[in-house]
Amino acid sequence: MSESTTAIRAAEVIAAASAAQLSLATAESLTAGMIAASLAAVPGASAVLMGGVVSYSSTVKANVLGVDSDLLAERGSVDGEVARQMAIGARNVCGADLAVSATGVAGPSAHDGKAVGTVFLGFATGSDSGFIEQHFSGDREQIRRASNLAALDLLLSHLLPSKHTA
Repeated sequence: MSESTTAIRAAEVIAAASAAQLSLATAESLTAGMIAASLAAVPGASAVLMGGVVSYSSTVKANVLGVDSDLLAERGSVDGEVARQMAIGARNVCGADLAVSATGVAGPSAHDGKAVGTVFLGFATGSDSGFIEQHFSGDREQIRRASNLAALDLLLSHLLPSKHTA
């Protein structure tokens, strides 16, 4: 995937959120702010992007986003329920209508017993939350970029119901 594909998708997300009058937030671990940065690069993003939390450490996941610390101790940070709770936390902390999260293993080695390329993307709306699991291949940067694009796709699926995937 190219940077232009990501820029196009981010613009689609901002346009759809603006049209729906919905605000957005992010919680990011392996992407470390890439999702929020992609959205913020779009002119007009300030009308809908409330903010984001880079929660690279489990401490930040628990203390800032409210992810259950027992869950983190039990399953590690690369987990679908962790991603779901991250999205809920971002939505609450940022006061947004819709949030997306990303946690996973970009490499170069496995983490928390999960293989390189394992990524969980969470989402949270006012009435629903959940996660999807993805498996990407490539080097660290390719996995991070693929995760960024997949998170934008997940946001778009919630903004345009005809594209709803999770």
